[in-house]
Amino acid sequence: MAKENNKRMIANNKKTLYDYFIEDRYEAGISLAGTEVKSLRMGKCSIKEAFIRIERGEVFIYHMHISPYEKGNIFNKDPLRPRKLLLHRQEIRKLSGQIAQKGYTIVPLNVYFKGSLVKMEIGLAKGKKLYDKRQDIAKKDQRREAEKQFKVKNLY
Repeated sequence: MAKENNKRMIANNKKTLYDYFIEDRYEAGISLAGTEVKSLRMGKCSIKEAFIRIERGEVFIYHMHISPYEKGNIFNKDPLRPRKLLLHRQEIRKLSGQIAQKGYTIVPLNVYFKGSLVKMEIGLAKGKKLYDKRQDIAKKDQRREAEKQFKVKNLY
């Protein structure tokens, strides 16, 4: 019997799609404490300033802010502590080989619940130049203008 993939979004990093070309996407688990999971269920997470590094064959995320759980007392952890990401060994080797190339990095894209598990979508990214960003803005403006024209035509 197939298991349902109930995805509930917690945090999203829209800025990465503006600043980077996403070459490849991976789904990773996150090693968390119990009070951090409860805080995530309340939606208190930010990955805007977060970045990912590979150290000694393990993947860590830094500056991912999970607010302390209100009723957590002494069990609360530091909100900005480094957290381990859970990936298969061959995925880690593939990523480390690709980021050794100039211009590539690993960025967090979004955090979500998949069933009862907390997952993070990470992407292998290459930085955009200023002219690439200008092209994206121009495309977005053209699409918005076309939608506006379409809406006006359908009103009459």
